[in-house]
Amino acid sequence: MKSNLILASASPRRSKILEGMGLSFEVVVPDVDEVHWDDDPEGTVVTNAKRKCDCVLEQHPNDIIIAADTIVAFGGRCLGKPGSLDEAREMLRMFSGKTQTVYSGIAIAAPQKDREIFLDKSCVHFCEISEDVIATYHTLVNPLDRAGGYDIDSHSELIVSGYDGSFTNIMGLPKEIIEKWMVGNRCK
Repeated sequence: MKSNLILASASPRRSKILEGMGLSFEVVVPDVDEVHWDDDPEGTVVTNAKRKCDCVLEQHPNDIIIAADTIVAFGGRCLGKPGSLDEAREMLRMFSGKTQTVYSGIAIAAPQKDREIFLDKSCVHFCEISEDVIATYHTLVNPLDRAGGYDIDSHSELIVSGYDGSFTNIMGLPKEIIEKWMVGNRCK
């Protein structure tokens, strides 16, 4: 029996990453309660990725499941998606001229294999961001469905001066980890 590939996420950016890798997959959105621990970004993303993976695995035990969770760590806090445009503006004001860390937890399950857990970390360096730039950026990018309230893959030249680590991790799913897992498990 051939296993299908399932992305356990509603994120359009995660779908875009897998599509860019040439993978065929189905999206199944997990229904889970996520944790949020300000003092433990790594534990937060790993726990949420496991929960998402396990939820979808229960419904699809014969398929390959990829689940992920991404969070921004900044100033001793974990920042998820902003709840409002005002909160998104405040996030960009906080990031102005500073560096933040983006953590992603990834859980991959496959038939007859133990679920594997991965953690990736990237740093994003921000320009000095004026109020005019924030206003312009928010006319171009919807910040409300993105951890940290910005999209590294869309108009980031307005707000980001550089980054260290995986670009796709900052988007929400480090393709390098997915590729390595696929090759190691002879799925590609």
